[in-house]
Amino acid sequence: MRGGDDAFLLGGRPVRLLSGALHYFRVHEGLWRHRLGMLRAMGLNCVETYVPWNRHEPSPGRARDVGELGRFLDAAREAGLYAIVRPGPYICAEWDNGGLPAWLTGRLGARVRTRDEEFVRAAERWLALVAEQVVGRQVDRGGPVVLVQVENEYGSYGSDRVYLRRLVERLRALGVTVPLITSDGPEEHMLSGGTVPGALATVNFGSGAREAFAALRRHQERGPLMCTEFWCGWFTHWGGEEAARDAREAAGVLEEILGLGASVNIYMAHGGSNFGGWAGANRAGDDFRGALRPMVTSYDYDAPIDEFGRPTEKFRAFRRVLSRYAEGPLPAVPPTPPVLRAPVVAHPAGWAPLGEVMDALGGPEERGPVPPSFEDLGVDRGVVRYRFTVPGPRRAYPLWVAGLRDVAVASVDGVRVAVLDDARDPAPIGEVAGPAEVELWVESLGRVNYGPRLGEPKGVTGGLLHERQYVHEVAARGLRLDALEEPGAMEAVGWRPAGAAGGDPGLYRASCAVAGAGDAVLELPGWVRGFVWVNRFCLGRYWGRGPQRALYVPGPVLREGDNELLVLECEGAGEPVLRLSPAV
Repeated sequence: MRGGDDAFLLGGRPVRLLSGALHYFRVHEGLWRHRLGMLRAMGLNCVETYVPWNRHEPSPGRARDVGELGRFLDAAREAGLYAIVRPGPYICAEWDNGGLPAWLTGRLGARVRTRDEEFVRAAERWLALVAEQVVGRQVDRGGPVVLVQVENEYGSYGSDRVYLRRLVERLRALGVTVPLITSDGPEEHMLSGGTVPGALATVNFGSGAREAFAALRRHQERGPLMCTEFWCGWFTHWGGEEAARDAREAAGVLEEILGLGASVNIYMAHGGSNFGGWAGANRAGDDFRGALRPMVTSYDYDAPIDEFGRPTEKFRAFRRVLSRYAEGPLPAVPPTPPVLRAPVVAHPAGWAPLGEVMDALGGPEERGPVPPSFEDLGVDRGVVRYRFTVPGPRRAYPLWVAGLRDVAVASVDGVRVAVLDDARDPAPIGEVAGPAEVELWVESLGRVNYGPRLGEPKGVTGGLLHERQYVHEVAARGLRLDALEEPGAMEAVGWRPAGAAGGDPGLYRASCAVAGAGDAVLELPGWVRGFVWVNRFCLGRYWGRGPQRALYVPGPVLREGDNELLVLECEGAGEPVLRLSPAV
């Protein structure tokens, strides 16, 4: 595969890439084959995926199942699809921290995505892990990989061309021989800031294809035209409205792209789900410096293939367009995977208070003059408990939390008094007299994935103020979400009958018998906010504020017979029922 003057060439033959974005980490591995078959049926000949660094290197030098990427690429080849790999180091993707590891951004801050030697060394180590899965699967070696991306939308963030050249050199030294690409918005400053010699420039947009490609041609006179992200839908925030885009209008833009002779990657062809609590967040405002706006767990994206893998009206509209550019008739649409045969209701049988769960499964408690961040405590996803004493005797003054990045539940002398977020900074707990014992439970709502506040620390980052005086001496302990998935974790928890919980925050345990396992949705009526596991597979966050009201449960997660459900409720449990229903 190489880039010709106006088209991609494969074996000397012009090839138009008709690609669709499908992130392997947002789809259960047992459903990859079906989703890839859906891409083929829509008329695509290629699949594109990001690769999330933070998911595969949870701590420095400790790789976790990078082979998952290789297995997905093998599945793409078996499905008859080419593949585009986008390994970052930064991916955006509405993913926590844009894919950058919190253990790295916590140390480096604004030095990330620059030539800073510590960042580049870590990034080069990451790219070496990706190359182990990609190099032997390139198209010139009989594999599906036809393009590899350098960084991602760098022109929207920075201008360090030395850094970009280092990445190009590293990828080539690692044995990547297929064309390298960059992708940026079709604005002058983005194209000039995000491109680099040795990589083909491409553009991302949702409409205005002719104008976008004209901007690209002003910047790059020759080479294949490609829209690496044709935004056919959009993402959704908690507390916002579900994204939607008219199918006919989106199909018209796709027709315009293809009518100009360009290659395309539909973003997203199938969005999937933000399993594992990995959803990212944005900052409100044109300057991306406003209130935190966390992503919902569903990444449906109003894509042509919905979260459950079903064809939509947009699928049918895109299929009609793509059929005119396909080589031969399109394959039949695969049948929808099995769904749960009948509804199931589970009732929590065991419960453990949140503090006891922290004591059993949390990391070591740290004490110091100021509150540590999540990054200081080594928590990428999860909750942190801060404890401190307001000294006394003193009369009641306002107690504030400065630099709160997330959502927090505050209690004074064992009584809950406030639920805080970052809409006000500092965030008010209330009038508190001293002496008083204060607990602050902070839950990470996902790290910023785009804009100038990328990599900002989580938790309490500005200190604790009583009137105008800092309160020092803070004890903090973190509970990582993945601690609940470790072998023996549930045996370490001291369980009580769930009826004694009284709706309090904590860890709830239930079981249910399933006959006829298949795709399902899980509802938690009246529950406020937390995370759910089914058979130790983390479905992600639920939140009563909506708009998402149920979590998708992939059929392969359920099993015939007994199934275990765990709910980590951070604010207040609702009805003592968990409802599994067929995904229809």
